[in-house]
Amino acid sequence: MNHLKIYRRLLPLVTFQNLEDCKPLASVLIHAGIPQLEIAFRSEYAADAIRIISEIDGIQVGAGTVLTNHQAEEAIAAGASFLISPGFSEDVAKTAIRKNVEYFPGVVTPGEVMKASEYGFQTLKFFPAESYGGLKTIQSLHGPFPNITFIPTGGINLDNYKSYLKQSYIAAVGGSFIIPEEFLNSRNWTGLESYIRSL
Repeated sequence: MNHLKIYRRLLPLVTFQNLEDCKPLASVLIHAGIPQLEIAFRSEYAADAIRIISEIDGIQVGAGTVLTNHQAEEAIAAGASFLISPGFSEDVAKTAIRKNVEYFPGVVTPGEVMKASEYGFQTLKFFPAESYGGLKTIQSLHGPFPNITFIPTGGINLDNYKSYLKQSYIAAVGGSFIIPEEFLNSRNWTGLESYIRSL
């Protein structure tokens, strides 16, 4: 399986409402040094957005909020190089393994970590992070699972993301705070690039 390299340990999340924003946003991310993007499967534009961005050199694009095997198949067919779910799905896991696509299933409990580990997944989404104890809970999980790394999302923001990134077992942090809506809605690409560079 091709392992996703998450540059600067930041995994931006976006829910597209307009396909015209795909190419300029991809360009911003590439130039800002975080050439990766999770596109939430929450809008009718998700698959098309993945298709557009997957054809751009120099950026890795994946599907987030993947809840079903049908969504997984659709995302992979569109060109997604990784899948992310809010929880663990055996169907999505099996599809990702069969298609040789990276999968980051969501976990919050030791049992869920063990289940994901049984399938060979060692980098797991921790969601919703702040609602389930945040870094304190992840530190507790790190003890019995030293080989697991986590991507916390949910409640991660400018005030707390750096405290997560200080820990070696945090593979990355994810969230929409990396692409604030005010920049996206106003299509202020120059301002967005400066903001991302400052993170």
